[in-house]
Amino acid sequence: MSDIRKEMWDSMADSPYIMIGLETSYGHFEPMTAQLDKDANSAFWIYTKKGNRIEAGGTAVAQYMSKNHDLFACIRGTLVQEIDQTIIEQYWDKHIAAWYSNGLNDPDLLMMRFKLLDAEVWTVEPGLEGKFKLMTGMEVDPDEMGERATLNL
Repeated sequence: MSDIRKEMWDSMADSPYIMIGLETSYGHFEPMTAQLDKDANSAFWIYTKKGNRIEAGGTAVAQYMSKNHDLFACIRGTLVQEIDQTIIEQYWDKHIAAWYSNGLNDPDLLMMRFKLLDAEVWTVEPGLEGKFKLMTGMEVDPDEMGERATLNL
């Protein structure tokens, strides 16, 4: 069995785009960029704007799909407003600045910390038998397609 936790974090570092939404809301999820800290696997951060549907915070879910479609994750946790200016400035770059006309002083700037609870992660790595079954239309056993794990984060 591979280290699926490491695979998830490595994959997210390579392509940090998620769909996120509040669990208590029936609204649609929306795309965001997760700001990852390699030394803080229990949280990641999201820049957004005041008035955004996730501004209220609370129990949330993030959906993740790797750019190669070989890893999928459903991540649960709690969204809270980040008030530490050091953290807000730490992840700031020109790509984020493009969304805020007044930079770090923009009155609509809001950073949310996603305190992670757990994740269910799937990898897609079909073995030879699984690939053969896919190509021939035979019934495939999910265990032949990769791994699945529930992780406490």
